[in-house]
Amino acid sequence: MSMHDTGLFVTDLSVSYGRKKVISSLSLGPIAPGEVVALLGPNAAGKSTVLRGIAGLGRSTGRVFLGGNDLTRLSLPERAKRIAYMPQSQPPAIGLPVIEAVMSARSASVGRKTAMEEAFDALERLGIGHLAMQPLSELSGGQRQMIALTQAIVRQPAVLLLDEPTSALDLRHQIHVMDYSVAMARERGTIVVAVLHDIGLALRYADRIAILQNGHLQAFGNPEDIVTQQMLAEVYGIAGRIERCSQGRIQMIVDGPFHATH
Repeated sequence: MSMHDTGLFVTDLSVSYGRKKVISSLSLGPIAPGEVVALLGPNAAGKSTVLRGIAGLGRSTGRVFLGGNDLTRLSLPERAKRIAYMPQSQPPAIGLPVIEAVMSARSASVGRKTAMEEAFDALERLGIGHLAMQPLSELSGGQRQMIALTQAIVRQPAVLLLDEPTSALDLRHQIHVMDYSVAMARERGTIVVAVLHDIGLALRYADRIAILQNGHLQAFGNPEDIVTQQMLAEVYGIAGRIERCSQGRIQMIVDGPFHATH
């Protein structure tokens, strides 16, 4: 059985806002179960729009296959059972306790006792179990971002789409989020596609990297093949080097803005 039959495969995806086409005929994949893909690119490249198109939000055309099934033929609620989408926006700052907010994302499909156990487990694994009884209204923006991620994770989707999941977090919680995302992918076979601005995080955690520019997929493959000096210059306009640290991990060193020489 090929990855086309078991994984996520997007073909000819186009997404428009009004009359403006943001994504044009983009194909991505196949992405295997248990794989983590980082979606990189400059501002306004269309990264968030790709996630919304895969999730079935907004006006789009093309096909999205998961396990050989065409998700575009499903209703939005049926599609949402398979794909969890975490937007950049955080849960509203209301008085609902965190544990109840997380349980609400899960208890429709399981009993309350199971939902509570799974909610507590997810909060603990993300390092925020101490927030369980806090009202959402008392949390910082970064903490509410962590709750939004927990709500997506606790649904146990086949595909988890994360739109800048680390943008409002301090370094420790960025590591918690990425560690848990990778662990969930490995343990459950979840496909994780995350929009990231931090190329260093992508190099550390992603199995493969997709580069978007001007609504088009520029490259898709292994991190060390995709993140190169040439790519950094052409896509980001920076001069940088890709080296391995003393532990053998790939890292990026930025030297400054890229200036073409003639």
